[in-house]
Amino acid sequence: MVEFLFQAIAIAVIFLLGCVGEILTEKAGHLNLGIPGIMCVGAAGGILGVVIANNVNGVLSIFCAILFSIIFAAVAGGIYAFLTVSLRCNQNVTGLALTIFGNGFSSVFINNIIKIEGEGGKGALLSEAGNKFFLAHLPFADSLGGFGKIVFGHGFLTYFAIAIAVAAAVVLAFTRIGLNLRAVGESPATADAAGINVTKYKYVFILAGSSIAGLGGLVYVMQYMGGIVGAELAGTVEGIGWLCIALVIFTLWKPALSILGSFIFGALYIFPSFVNVFFPDVTFTFAQLKLFPLIPYVVTIIVLVVTSLMGKKENQGPASLGVSYFREDR
Repeated sequence: MVEFLFQAIAIAVIFLLGCVGEILTEKAGHLNLGIPGIMCVGAAGGILGVVIANNVNGVLSIFCAILFSIIFAAVAGGIYAFLTVSLRCNQNVTGLALTIFGNGFSSVFINNIIKIEGEGGKGALLSEAGNKFFLAHLPFADSLGGFGKIVFGHGFLTYFAIAIAVAAAVVLAFTRIGLNLRAVGESPATADAAGINVTKYKYVFILAGSSIAGLGGLVYVMQYMGGIVGAELAGTVEGIGWLCIALVIFTLWKPALSILGSFIFGALYIFPSFVNVFFPDVTFTFAQLKLFPLIPYVVTIIVLVVTSLMGKKENQGPASLGVSYFREDR
């Protein structure tokens, strides 16, 4: 159980960053289906940062990894923002195209530009020094037994992700910036009439959301996989990205609730790996084991139906979500 909870939190951090990034984007009125691709691009940028600083020291590799991950993800988010905000392209089509591009770009970038090749399909270790610093946990965690491993045994990016979620919740709920952002997402025409720069808010929070989501790809590579890069990296990160979009609905567009929701999704995601441990006397078929990863999607659909029936506005997405704003129509 200790190992299960530890692994659930480790994968939950990736869900949390992707979910918070998408929440900020959707609060600006943009449904960014390109988040899976942006997470792939963020992972590629983080890998480049680690490789660049590999021969220097571990601390620098952390800084470079975070910096390049944010830059790569922000550039991808900037492309999406330019197409959907300035050119008013269809958000769904643009997002899907960005996901396809991000998956392909990260695969080509890692395999042909950085040229990371694993042995026997098992993947390659990026940097021993960088890996050591990314996985370093609080020194007193080992002395607290199972509790210490579960709560304090993670890398610093885990606690950084939680801090980002808390900060996003505070900004959205208690600041003028958050109030203006919610106004833009609910009714951009009204916000525009009130003197709020709608285009500025859309660009800023699409870029911010993309940068945060991109860090999720970095966490997958350096913290969850321990710096091991394999051929299946892009496909796996993309799959997690789609779950992050579903998680936004599950958490009712609330960053604080996304912390709990991410843990639930993380537990469900890794449950198939532990099912034989929890149920040693039960024999599951291959098809049955493949049904477990579908549980998060089923739960999300149920939550969406229930919240729609309840009709509470605070539990719904932004009213202008997915709708391009034409100022000339105001």
